[in-house]
Amino acid sequence: MSQQPYFVHESSYVDAGVQIGDGTMIWHFCHVLTGTKIGEQCRIGQNVVIGPSVKVGRNCKIQNNVSLYSGVTLEDDVFCGPSCVFTNVLTPRCAFPRNRAEDYHTTLVKRGASIGANATIVCGITIGEHALIGAGAVVTKDVPAYAVVYGNPARVRDWACECGIILKFSGEHATCCECSRQYRRASEREVVRIDAPAQTKAA
Repeated sequence: MSQQPYFVHESSYVDAGVQIGDGTMIWHFCHVLTGTKIGEQCRIGQNVVIGPSVKVGRNCKIQNNVSLYSGVTLEDDVFCGPSCVFTNVLTPRCAFPRNRAEDYHTTLVKRGASIGANATIVCGITIGEHALIGAGAVVTKDVPAYAVVYGNPARVRDWACECGIILKFSGEHATCCECSRQYRRASEREVVRIDAPAQTKAA
């Protein structure tokens, strides 16, 4: 019998109807619920719950004690630090259950974003590409691409390169001191990369 192209520790459970990409590793005491899709080359730590019907992109790293509930989507290259928290209902009540699909508010974490340990992500928001969420932050609104946010509630405190180094602006422009990627302030709440390689035209 051929081996699976991914690894699941014997203490973990993967329900029927789950898709897992090649090279992904799921470690101890995890539960992946039905309808979930996990991309290639992901690393999922101990005691992680994913699903039902959650989408995780390729090359994501989900550290210990994280739960990704219905309504959460991670794009490629997302990092979730230990014990960070995602919610999916804004007004939960035990006496008045809100567990229908229409009760869940979606949360999108875009490509390359990182979420620090013990951060709380309130549902219904989008975290922009390559954003950095500080440890212990409480994120209650959308986070711009490249923003560094922390605190309770989290606020934009700085801007970071795709590689994670804090950017130092001279006027409206910044060049990463480590990888030389270049950026421009487009507004108070928007930074854009200006040296992105041009798309190759079809022959």
